[in-house]
Formats: sequence, C-alpha cells, structure tokens
Amino acid sequence: MNSVGAPTSARSIATDRSSWLALAAWIIAIVAAGWIVGMVFAPDAWFARLSKPSWNPPGALFGPVWTVLYLLMGVSIWLVRKQADASVQERRVATHLFLLQLALNLAWTPLFFGLHSPLLAFVDICMLWGVVLWMAVEFGKIRPLAGYLLGPYLLWVSFALVLNGTIGLMNG
Repeated sequence: MNSVGAPTSARSIATDRSSWLALAAWIIAIVAAGWIVGMVFAPDAWFARLSKPSWNPPGALFGPVWTVLYLLMGVSIWLVRKQADASVQERRVATHLFLLQLALNLAWTPLFFGLHSPLLAFVDICMLWGVVLWMAVEFGKIRPLAGYLLGPYLLWVSFALVLNGTIGLMNG
C-alpha cells in the first residue's frame, strides 16, 4: 500500500529501489573521484610557501565544503536523469555538461597542486565557472530544483576562481 492506501506494485517498488540506488551511485562516484584526486594531489611544501590573501580559508574547510558540493551535484544530476517528461536530447545535453564540468573540476587539482601552475589552474577554473553556469541553467529547464541545487557550487567556484587568480597574481 502506498501513502493514500492504494496497492503498491512490485514493479513500482523495484523502480523506486533502482532510482535510490542510482542516486547513491552518482553520489559515491562523484565523492570518490574528488577524494582520490585530492589525495593524489594534496597541497605540498610548494603550496605552503606561496603567498596567499588574508581571506584564504583554512585548509581544513575544503574537504567538508567539497563533500557537500559533490553531494549536491549528485542529487542534481540524479534529478535530471530521472525526469521522465524531459526529452532524451535535453537529458543527454545536461549529462554531457555535467561530465564536462566534472572533468574540469577534477583537472583543477592536478593543474594547481601537481603541476604547480596557478595559471593553468586559473584557465581551467574560468572554463569550469562557465560550464557550471550553463549546466545550472540547463538543469533548471529540466527540473528547477536541480538547477537551484547547483547554486552553492557556482558560488564556491566563483570564490575559488577569485582566490586562484589572486594567488597567481601574488606569486607572479
């Protein structure tokens, strides 16, 4: 029985379970990818020596913030992918934008911390910012909540873009 007293079919239960498993898979994959890249390319002595602005957040803040942002990304893409009244083409474009932004997101860390290149990382994060904005708009067309869930991500990437640029300028 469902919440209004109607019988619940086995197919409906299986579909619900499959949908929740898809949500979990998206979240786990995104968080795991971010965690792995972060562990392989962790801040090092080079980063410690860089001049940073007074408003540079403490390093301990980044892990929790990115975990929440990756969680929101996972929920957002899940909402888009399961939106049955959106066309296949709309969902395909949204998924491709998601994968592009994820690639740009994951590339930033090895560019900045691995190659020690604030300039290349800045170019990457500028592209990331544009793709995240585009993705939020496209997600919002399919499912408004999915677009709104990307708001904190866009704000954080905006902050990170300014921070990256400032660190680059301060360190020539």
